[in-house]
Amino acid sequence: MPKLTTMETLHKTLDLSVYRTNFRIRCLLVQRMAARASPWIFLSKANSRAFKQGKERVEVLISQHLIHYQKQEAANLEVRQNQISLVTRCAFNLFFQRMNVHGRERKRAGNNGVFSYSKANDIFRRNPNPPPNSSPSTLKSPDQNKLCKYWMAGHCHRGDKCWYLHSWSLGDGFTMLAKLEGHKKTIRGIALPSGHDKLYSGSSDGTARIWDGHTGKCLHFTNLGDEAGSLITEGAWVFIGMKNVVKALNIHSDLELNLKGPVGQVYAMIVAGDMLFAGAQNGGIIAWRASFETDSFQLAASLEGHNGAVSCLAVGDKMLFSGSLDKTIRVWDIDTFQCIKTFSGHADVVTSLVHCNGYLFSSSLDCTIKVLFATEGQNWVVLYTHKEENGVLTLCGMNDAETKPVLFCSYNDDTIRLYDLPSFCERGRIFSKREVRVIERGPKNLFFTGDASGSLTVWKWRQNPQGSS
Repeated sequence: MPKLTTMETLHKTLDLSVYRTNFRIRCLLVQRMAARASPWIFLSKANSRAFKQGKERVEVLISQHLIHYQKQEAANLEVRQNQISLVTRCAFNLFFQRMNVHGRERKRAGNNGVFSYSKANDIFRRNPNPPPNSSPSTLKSPDQNKLCKYWMAGHCHRGDKCWYLHSWSLGDGFTMLAKLEGHKKTIRGIALPSGHDKLYSGSSDGTARIWDGHTGKCLHFTNLGDEAGSLITEGAWVFIGMKNVVKALNIHSDLELNLKGPVGQVYAMIVAGDMLFAGAQNGGIIAWRASFETDSFQLAASLEGHNGAVSCLAVGDKMLFSGSLDKTIRVWDIDTFQCIKTFSGHADVVTSLVHCNGYLFSSSLDCTIKVLFATEGQNWVVLYTHKEENGVLTLCGMNDAETKPVLFCSYNDDTIRLYDLPSFCERGRIFSKREVRVIERGPKNLFFTGDASGSLTVWKWRQNPQGSS
C-alpha cells in the first residue's frame, strides 16, 4: 500500500466542513492534530488495525478539542456582550440622570437660577445656599459661563434645554438695548458727544459711522481712506486717530482738520484740559494745544521715551500715563512734558490704563490687572495684583445706577467681566462674538462695547435691578 501524505491523511480523517464556521479554530486544530496524528500517518496495510485505532484516536481528540474551543468561544462571547451591555447601560443612565437633574433644576429655578458645578459627579446641581447678592457670573465652572455657539449663530434647536447660555450677559443691574451692525472689522472707538443724540464709531475697516441715538440706524457712512486706530470725543470735537494723522471733526460747524505729527498708526488719544495727546506706533506721544476761539490746534510737544508703540493713555492729577508694547508704563508731567517715572512691573504688552482717585489701574496680556498708588516722590507701588487665566485687552471704570464704582475688564476669551471696587468681586459678565476692544461710558447710564467682528452694542444701567439680564 502506498504511503499516505500528511495532507491526504488529514483530509480523510477530518471533516473540514465542520470547522468552516470558525476559521481561526479550524486552523488551530489542523496545526495541533498534524502534530499529534503523525505517529499514525505513515502506516502500511499490514498494520491496518493500528491505523484504524490511530484514526479513532485522532477523531476523539478532534471532537474533544472542538467541544472545548466551542465552549470557550461561547463563554468569551457572553462575557464581551455582558461588558458592552454594562458600559452601555451605565453611559445611558448617566446621560439621562444629567438630563433629568438639569431639567428639573432649570424648571424649578427658571431663568434666574444660580447653578454650581460638582467635580465629583460632573452633574449640574442647584446651589442650596448661594452667597448674598451673588449672580451666575461668580461661578467657576466654564460650562455654566459659556455662551452657546449655536444660539449665537441663530440656530440652537435645544432651546431652554440647552446646557449653555442663551444670553449676551450674566448679572444684575444692566441690560442690553441694541446691537448696531454695519462695521466689517474691529471697532477702534465709540463716542457719544455730550448733549448730542448721535453716536460716532470708527473701525479697522477704514470707515466711520454716525448712528441715530433713538432708532439705532446708521445715518452717515464715511470712507476714511485708511483704517482707524482710535476714536474719542471732547466737547464739539470728534478725533479719529489714523496712520500719520489725527482727523479732527467739529460736529457743530462741520469743520474738518488734519493734525500732522504722529509717525505710524495712532492707537490711543486723550484730552487733558486744552491739550490733545496722541500715542503713535513709533513710541512717540504728540501733544497739541487747542484754541477754541479760532478752532485750531497748535503742535506743543513730542514726548519720546517708549521703545514700542504706545497702546494706551490716561490722565489724572496733572500727569499723563502711557502704556506701551515695550511692557512699560511711563508717567509724564503735563506742564513740562518730562518723564518723571517709569514702571516695569508687567511681563507683557500694557494694554489699558485707568486713573481714578489717585489710583492707577493697568492691564496687560500677561493676564494681570495691577493697582498702583504713588507715594511721596512719585514712587509708584503695586497695592494689588488681580490674576486671570486670559490676557486683558481693555479697562473702563464707571459708576452704576447707584453710583457704585465698577471696573470693566475685557479679556481675549471674548468676554467682559464686571468687578465691584475696591473688593474686585465679580458682579456680572458680558459676552460677544469676538474680543471686545472698546468699552466707552456715555450719558444717562448708557455704556457701549465694540468687538473685533464689527458689532457695536448699547447697554444701560438699571435703577432697581431685579434679575439677570
